[in-house]
Amino acid sequence: MAWVDAAVVGFDTETTGVDVGVDRIVTAAVVRRSGRTTSVTSWLIDPGVEIPAAAAAIHGITTEHARAHGRPPTDCLDEIAEVLADALRAGEPVVAFNAAYDLSLLDAELRRNDLPTLPERIGREVRVVLDPLVLDRHLDRYRRGKRKLGDLCAHYAIGDTAHLHTADVDVLATLDVLRALTVAFPEIGTMALDDLHDLQVRAHRTWAEGFNLWRTSQGMSGPGAELTWPVRLPEPVLV
Repeated sequence: MAWVDAAVVGFDTETTGVDVGVDRIVTAAVVRRSGRTTSVTSWLIDPGVEIPAAAAAIHGITTEHARAHGRPPTDCLDEIAEVLADALRAGEPVVAFNAAYDLSLLDAELRRNDLPTLPERIGREVRVVLDPLVLDRHLDRYRRGKRKLGDLCAHYAIGDTAHLHTADVDVLATLDVLRALTVAFPEIGTMALDDLHDLQVRAHRTWAEGFNLWRTSQGMSGPGAELTWPVRLPEPVLV
Protein backbone atom coordinates (compact mmCIF):
# COMPACT_ATOMS: atom_id res chain seq x y z
CA MET A 1 0.00 0.00 0.00
CA ALA A 2 1.29 3.48 -0.90
CA TRP A 3 1.74 5.78 2.10
CA VAL A 4 -0.84 8.18 0.71
CA ASP A 5 -3.51 5.53 1.36
CA ALA A 6 -2.31 4.67 4.88
CA ALA A 7 -2.50 6.46 8.23
CA VAL A 8 -0.84 9.81 8.83
CA VAL A 9 -0.64 11.82 12.05
CA GLY A 10 -0.83 15.61 11.92
CA PHE A 11 0.60 17.91 14.58
CA ASP A 12 0.40 21.64 15.28
CA THR A 13 0.89 24.06 18.15
CA GLU A 14 -0.14 27.58 19.08
CA THR A 15 2.37 29.34 21.27
CA THR A 16 3.43 32.40 23.25
CA GLY A 17 5.74 33.48 20.41
CA VAL A 18 8.12 32.29 17.69
CA ASP A 19 11.42 31.83 19.56
CA VAL A 20 12.04 28.10 19.92
CA GLY A 21 14.44 28.53 22.84
CA VAL A 22 12.18 30.81 24.87
CA ASP A 23 8.52 30.49 23.97
CA ARG A 24 5.97 28.01 25.28
CA ILE A 25 3.19 25.87 23.85
CA VAL A 26 -0.31 27.08 24.72
CA THR A 27 -2.43 24.70 22.65
CA ALA A 28 -1.59 21.62 20.61
CA ALA A 29 -3.49 19.20 18.44
CA VAL A 30 -2.76 15.78 17.02
CA VAL A 31 -4.99 14.44 14.25
CA ARG A 32 -4.77 10.85 13.04
CA ARG A 33 -6.28 10.28 9.62
CA SER A 34 -6.65 6.81 8.18
CA GLY A 35 -8.85 6.43 5.14
CA ARG A 36 -12.17 8.08 5.96
CA THR A 37 -11.57 8.01 9.72
CA THR A 38 -10.23 11.11 11.45
CA SER A 39 -9.61 11.43 15.18
CA VAL A 40 -8.64 14.69 16.89
CA THR A 41 -6.92 15.12 20.27
CA SER A 42 -6.20 18.60 21.59
CA TRP A 43 -4.55 20.12 24.65
CA LEU A 44 -4.86 23.47 26.41
CA ILE A 45 -1.79 24.24 28.52
CA ASP A 46 -1.19 26.79 31.24
CA PRO A 47 2.34 27.72 30.09
CA GLY A 48 3.28 29.28 33.42
CA VAL A 49 4.20 32.59 31.79
CA GLU A 50 2.26 35.54 30.47
CA ILE A 51 0.82 35.06 27.00
CA PRO A 52 1.64 38.23 25.06
CA ALA A 53 -1.32 40.17 23.70
CA ALA A 54 0.01 39.81 20.16
CA ALA A 55 0.04 36.01 20.47
CA ALA A 56 -3.40 35.91 22.11
CA ALA A 57 -4.76 38.02 19.25
CA ILE A 58 -3.69 35.30 16.82
CA HIS A 59 -4.88 32.14 18.59
CA GLY A 60 -7.46 33.58 21.00
CA ILE A 61 -6.03 32.18 24.25
CA THR A 62 -5.35 34.76 26.94
CA THR A 63 -3.21 34.32 30.04
CA GLU A 64 -6.36 34.36 32.18
CA HIS A 65 -8.08 31.68 30.10
CA ALA A 66 -5.02 29.43 30.10
CA ARG A 67 -4.63 29.75 33.87
CA ALA A 68 -8.30 29.01 34.48
CA HIS A 69 -8.73 26.12 32.06
CA GLY A 70 -5.29 24.88 31.06
CA ARG A 71 -3.48 21.84 32.39
CA PRO A 72 0.11 21.75 33.71
CA PRO A 73 2.77 21.68 30.97
CA THR A 74 4.46 18.51 32.22
CA ASP A 75 1.32 16.39 31.89
CA CYS A 76 0.34 17.69 28.47
CA LEU A 77 3.82 17.67 26.95
CA ASP A 78 4.40 14.08 28.01
CA GLU A 79 1.08 13.03 26.47
CA ILE A 80 1.75 14.89 23.22
CA ALA A 81 5.24 13.48 22.86
CA GLU A 82 4.07 9.93 23.56
CA VAL A 83 1.29 10.13 20.96
CA LEU A 84 3.80 11.29 18.35
CA ALA A 85 6.36 8.72 19.44
CA ASP A 86 3.77 5.94 19.13
CA ALA A 87 3.03 7.07 15.57
CA LEU A 88 6.70 7.15 14.61
CA ARG A 89 7.33 3.74 16.18
CA ALA A 90 4.41 2.36 14.17
CA GLY A 91 5.80 3.79 10.92
CA GLU A 92 3.05 6.40 10.61
CA PRO A 93 4.46 9.68 9.29
CA VAL A 94 4.03 12.81 11.35
CA VAL A 95 2.71 15.69 9.25
CA ALA A 96 3.42 19.27 10.30
CA PHE A 97 3.41 22.58 8.45
CA ASN A 98 6.83 24.17 9.01
CA ALA A 99 7.74 21.09 11.01
CA ALA A 100 11.13 22.43 12.08
CA TYR A 101 9.37 24.99 14.25
CA ASP A 102 6.75 22.83 15.98
CA LEU A 103 8.95 19.77 16.49
CA SER A 104 11.90 21.84 17.69
CA LEU A 105 9.71 23.80 20.09
CA LEU A 106 8.23 20.56 21.43
CA ASP A 107 11.69 19.15 22.10
CA ALA A 108 12.75 22.39 23.80
CA GLU A 109 9.66 22.25 26.00
CA LEU A 110 10.32 18.61 26.87
CA ARG A 111 13.90 19.41 27.89
CA ARG A 112 12.70 22.41 29.92
CA ASN A 113 10.38 20.10 31.86
CA ASP A 114 12.93 17.28 32.28
CA LEU A 115 11.00 14.95 29.99
CA PRO A 116 12.41 12.67 27.26
CA THR A 117 12.57 14.26 23.82
CA LEU A 118 11.13 12.59 20.74
CA PRO A 119 14.51 11.18 19.63
CA GLU A 120 15.06 9.82 23.15
CA ARG A 121 11.63 8.19 23.19
CA ILE A 122 12.02 6.40 19.87
CA GLY A 123 15.76 5.74 20.17
CA ARG A 124 16.69 7.29 16.83
CA GLU A 125 16.35 10.43 14.76
CA VAL A 126 12.87 11.77 14.14
CA ARG A 127 11.57 10.31 10.90
CA VAL A 128 9.38 10.08 8.88
CA VAL A 129 8.08 13.64 8.83
CA LEU A 130 6.04 15.17 6.00
CA ASP A 131 6.00 18.95 5.72
CA PRO A 132 3.67 20.50 3.11
CA LEU A 133 5.59 23.78 3.28
CA VAL A 134 8.90 22.12 2.38
CA LEU A 135 7.24 19.99 -0.29
CA ASP A 136 5.40 22.91 -1.89
CA ARG A 137 8.56 25.06 -1.99
CA HIS A 138 10.43 22.21 -3.67
CA LEU A 139 7.80 20.96 -6.08
CA ASP A 140 6.52 24.36 -7.24
CA ARG A 141 9.62 26.43 -6.52
CA TYR A 142 9.04 29.10 -9.17
CA ARG A 143 5.51 30.02 -8.11
CA ARG A 144 5.31 33.60 -6.89
CA GLY A 145 3.60 34.65 -3.70
CA LYS A 146 3.62 33.82 -0.01
CA ARG A 147 3.48 30.27 1.30
CA LYS A 148 1.83 30.50 4.69
CA LEU A 149 -0.75 27.83 5.47
CA GLY A 150 -3.60 30.11 4.43
CA ASP A 151 -1.85 30.87 1.14
CA LEU A 152 -1.43 27.18 0.35
CA CYS A 153 -5.04 26.50 1.28
CA ALA A 154 -6.10 29.18 -1.19
CA HIS A 155 -3.75 27.91 -3.91
CA TYR A 156 -4.94 24.32 -3.57
CA ALA A 157 -8.60 25.31 -3.03
CA ILE A 158 -8.83 23.93 0.51
CA GLY A 159 -12.16 25.04 2.03
CA ASP A 160 -12.78 27.85 4.47
CA THR A 161 -9.67 29.30 6.13
CA ALA A 162 -11.48 31.76 8.40
CA HIS A 163 -10.70 29.74 11.54
CA LEU A 164 -7.01 29.07 10.95
CA HIS A 165 -4.69 29.69 13.92
CA THR A 166 -6.43 27.20 16.14
CA ALA A 167 -4.28 24.10 16.40
CA ASP A 168 -6.89 21.50 15.43
CA VAL A 169 -8.16 23.49 12.43
CA ASP A 170 -4.60 24.10 11.27
CA VAL A 171 -3.77 20.39 11.44
CA LEU A 172 -6.82 19.44 9.40
CA ALA A 173 -5.94 22.10 6.81
CA THR A 174 -2.33 20.85 6.73
CA LEU A 175 -3.48 17.29 6.05
CA ASP A 176 -5.77 18.57 3.28
CA VAL A 177 -2.89 20.49 1.70
CA LEU A 178 -0.72 17.38 1.83
CA ARG A 179 -3.43 15.40 0.07
CA ALA A 180 -3.74 18.13 -2.56
CA LEU A 181 0.02 18.02 -3.11
CA THR A 182 -0.15 14.29 -3.83
CA VAL A 183 -2.82 14.99 -6.44
CA ALA A 184 -0.88 17.85 -8.04
CA PHE A 185 2.42 15.95 -7.87
CA PRO A 186 1.47 12.24 -7.84
CA GLU A 187 5.09 11.10 -7.89
CA ILE A 188 5.46 11.90 -4.18
CA GLY A 189 2.52 9.67 -3.29
CA THR A 190 4.33 6.62 -4.63
CA MET A 191 7.74 7.34 -3.10
CA ALA A 192 9.04 5.29 -0.20
CA LEU A 193 8.58 7.28 2.98
CA ASP A 194 12.28 7.23 3.90
CA ASP A 195 13.15 8.54 0.43
CA LEU A 196 10.55 11.27 0.74
CA HIS A 197 11.89 12.27 4.15
CA ASP A 198 15.43 12.49 2.76
CA LEU A 199 14.20 14.53 -0.20
CA GLN A 200 12.75 17.08 2.21
CA VAL A 201 15.99 17.25 4.21
CA ARG A 202 17.85 18.16 1.02
CA ALA A 203 15.11 20.46 -0.28
CA HIS A 204 14.91 22.43 2.95
CA ARG A 205 18.68 22.89 3.11
CA THR A 206 18.81 24.08 -0.51
CA TRP A 207 16.01 26.58 0.15
CA ALA A 208 17.57 27.79 3.43
CA GLU A 209 20.99 28.31 1.87
CA GLY A 210 19.46 30.30 -0.98
CA PHE A 211 17.30 32.33 1.39
CA ASN A 212 20.29 33.14 3.59
CA LEU A 213 22.35 34.25 0.58
CA TRP A 214 19.51 36.55 -0.42
CA ARG A 215 19.35 37.98 3.11
CA THR A 216 23.07 38.70 2.98
CA SER A 217 22.73 40.38 -0.40
CA GLN A 218 20.06 42.64 1.10
CA GLY A 219 22.31 43.63 3.99
CA MET A 220 20.16 41.85 6.57
CA SER A 221 21.68 40.72 9.85
CA GLY A 222 20.68 37.94 12.20
CA PRO A 223 20.90 34.15 12.02
CA GLY A 224 18.67 33.62 8.99
CA ALA A 225 17.03 30.28 8.20
CA GLU A 226 18.07 27.16 10.10
CA LEU A 227 19.67 24.63 7.74
CA THR A 228 18.53 21.47 9.53
CA TRP A 229 15.11 19.83 9.15
CA PRO A 230 12.83 18.46 10.61
CA VAL A 231 14.29 19.21 14.06
CA ARG A 232 16.67 22.10 14.58
CA LEU A 233 19.87 21.66 16.50
CA PRO A 234 19.15 22.08 20.21
CA GLU A 235 19.23 25.65 21.45
CA PRO A 236 19.80 26.77 25.03
CA VAL A 237 16.50 26.39 26.85
CA LEU A 238 15.62 29.28 29.15
CA VAL A 239 13.71 28.38 32.30
